[in-house]
Amino acid sequence: MAIENGGDDYVTKPIPIDLLMAKLKSVLRRAYGEYAGAGWAGAAADEISVGALKLHRGRSELEWRCRKVELTKNERLLAECLMKQAGRIVSREELLEALWDDVQFVDDNTLTVNVTRVRKKLEELGLSGLIDTVRGQGYRLNAPEEVGA
Repeated sequence: MAIENGGDDYVTKPIPIDLLMAKLKSVLRRAYGEYAGAGWAGAAADEISVGALKLHRGRSELEWRCRKVELTKNERLLAECLMKQAGRIVSREELLEALWDDVQFVDDNTLTVNVTRVRKKLEELGLSGLIDTVRGQGYRLNAPEEVGA
């Protein structure tokens, strides 16, 4: 009856966890295509690394040389965006879109404040000068090894 009323699938209890995960991945692939894969790959997908600097997305935590610092949601999203494109310039518009859905009502200075907060968190880890401001273009995250950290 549930399938007749619009359900995609059903499972009976108890269900093996690997079967449940396979069914969830299948539904996400159908719904989101290529965007669905990374989030379900396990612990490796939950972690982004640039050199020895690690971002644990699930815990909103930056780690470097066994030192950890907690991040707010926006700090995590900003760090994630910069780390995924490490070494390349990430435009302010791209960062604004990554942090806020509706960028029309976000003050441009708000991004600057959030970048400053991420820089301070990196300094707490002993990493300074990791995020470069590229005037008129955006920001670039350098690998800790490149700045002598």
